[in-house]
Amino acid sequence: MARNKALAKKLRLAKAAKQNRRVPVWVILKTDRRVMTHPKRRNWRRTKLKE
Repeated sequence: MARNKALAKKLRLAKAAKQNRRVPVWVILKTDRRVMTHPKRRNWRRTKLKE
């Protein structure tokens, strides 16, 4: 990865990092474990971003 990133790319990577979180515990509890996963989870090895 380049050491000097363009600002737009850096913002996209930051947004992707923020989106890549698990479902909050309170949501799991509230829905009685019906909602456990969400489809936007991304693994850095398996699925690459469009940059």
